[in-house]
Amino acid sequence: MEEDLVIKSAFEDGGYIPEEYTADGRDISPPLIIENVLPEAKTLTIIVDDPDAPGGAFTHWLIWNIPADVKEISKNIEKKEKAKGLNGALQGKNDFNNLGYMGPAPPSGVHTYRFYVYALDDELDLKAGADKESLLNAMEGHVLQKAVLKGEYTR
Repeated sequence: MEEDLVIKSAFEDGGYIPEEYTADGRDISPPLIIENVLPEAKTLTIIVDDPDAPGGAFTHWLIWNIPADVKEISKNIEKKEKAKGLNGALQGKNDFNNLGYMGPAPPSGVHTYRFYVYALDDELDLKAGADKESLLNAMEGHVLQKAVLKGEYTR
């Protein structure tokens, strides 16, 4: 039986996201460890969102074309079109209309943030700065595996 894709970070699944990775802290992306990627996978895509946002799922981070052999994504990925150190990985526009990761900043209450990792069978032909809908459309038919890590945060 094949093992499922696994994603780990500086917080447990369902646990509290450390302030450093939120708008109340340094507002930097957390480190991510990705395990059990299928050998046929070519790239990884990460989408981070907040399903508890008042207007529906709010996108905090889009990054794709991460080489599938990358097992660890260091914290504090630069907020630029091309992610340094990730061999050509590109970042999209989040719902703050900025490139790169923008951390949790819930207006009220406890929100759950979902860190999705997708293993894809190909590199995506998508320009940096794309939005979530464009990314999801580009990924269609290419997803081999998917995992989610959930973290909570409140102010």
